[in-house]
Amino acid sequence: MNACSPAEHAVTFHRPARAPEGEWSTDAVAALFELPFSDLIFRAQEVHRKHFDPNAIQRSTLLSIKTGGCSEDCSYCSQSKRYRTGLTETPLMALEDVLEMARAARDKGATRFCMGAAWRSPKERDLEPVLEMVREVKKLGIETCVTLGMLKDGQAERLREAGLDYYNHNLDTAREFYGEIVTTHTLDDRLETIEKVRRQGIKVCAGGIVGLGENRRARAVLIAQLASLTPPPESVPINGLVPIAGTPLEAVPTLDPLEFVRTIAVARITMPTSFVRLSAGRQQMSDEVQALCYLAGANSIFAGDRLLTTDNPASDRDAALFARLGLRTI
Repeated sequence: MNACSPAEHAVTFHRPARAPEGEWSTDAVAALFELPFSDLIFRAQEVHRKHFDPNAIQRSTLLSIKTGGCSEDCSYCSQSKRYRTGLTETPLMALEDVLEMARAARDKGATRFCMGAAWRSPKERDLEPVLEMVREVKKLGIETCVTLGMLKDGQAERLREAGLDYYNHNLDTAREFYGEIVTTHTLDDRLETIEKVRRQGIKVCAGGIVGLGENRRARAVLIAQLASLTPPPESVPINGLVPIAGTPLEAVPTLDPLEFVRTIAVARITMPTSFVRLSAGRQQMSDEVQALCYLAGANSIFAGDRLLTTDNPASDRDAALFARLGLRTI
């Protein structure tokens, strides 16, 4: 018997045409989602290594500076006053308490300190204390980020003047699915706030939530929306839904973890220079799933025991996993 010819052992490598950066259509993003898993991860690794150190992870800390009582009806959120979730509403934190938390985060290696307040939009009487928090946290030598809801005219300017580095305002989900998740504002309302922030030269932190009950096409639409922003967000948090008892999404089936990893990889490919952050849902992930996310191009995490109102992996668990993977924090 003759040996098989090379053609008989040929392997088909699935590689869709590459869309130029900034020109990712929904169809092009959907094609990435359909790649065989190993091909998708390889593609994401190629992109990641071109723009980042593949073994470096950026650490941020997120603090809820005002919890609960929000008037919005976001179906996933424990902080909406429309749902009975058992959450205790708290007023805006005192400046010194925020600074104590910021110092502790810095001393544990966080390079960005994010402050979140559960508002539809900040009132003028609330904004000034937040501006002072931004100014004082900046003096600690770490980056500042806030998420305050939708901004009114003039508020982005005041945040810039205070020295704010990043503004977080997630798109949450696809336009076509948006009305299933929230009805008290629109996706265009969120895009308007992002544009206000951009015009002031503040960096954008914007991502979304997967596992809300959306299909893969909706995930492709979300990633295409983010990648088409001009420029794409400098920071892209990808959140896995943490079902909260008392919210409309408390019984949504858990998303396949490998689908979450695919979403990370697609975000990395389509937004090559952005930090892609593992955000909500990390507590529920095994170390193995987290490792796949880092392999797929995630290079940022929220560190600390809490993410606003949900649990987050303890710092010693993160340190142990990073040691096993040979990762270092920046």
